[in-house]
Amino acid sequence: MDLEIIKIAEDTKNNKDIKNHTHFSRLKNHLCGDEIQIKLIIKKDTIVEFGYEGKSCVYCLAAASLLSKVSINKKVIKINELCDDSKSFFEGNSKIIDKWKIMKKLFKEKNQSRKECILLPFKAVKKIISL
Repeated sequence: MDLEIIKIAEDTKNNKDIKNHTHFSRLKNHLCGDEIQIKLIIKKDTIVEFGYEGKSCVYCLAAASLLSKVSINKKVIKINELCDDSKSFFEGNSKIIDKWKIMKKLFKEKNQSRKECILLPFKAVKKIISL
């Protein structure tokens, strides 16, 4: 187990319920059983609040934690791009690490076997903000 992933997952600042959310998504990984729920408040095409909850492995929780941190106060179009790029990384495009430096702790070749766990929060957000 990667201690860096555990440390990221332990940052639970945005692991919360947002009662007055404007957007909501829930997904389940049918391979391993991970579940993630994402609630957002979006105003003027900007994500102003991000909450996630789930019954998930440490990789999924780490991904949700990082995604929540990078999403707050960002334009929806930018986060939509990040969601596309996250999938692209696991399809072999390692150049996105230069573009999304905060994600380099998660987007590693050695995490390829956990890609479905890592991508679950990105897929949930993409379902909400798909452009």
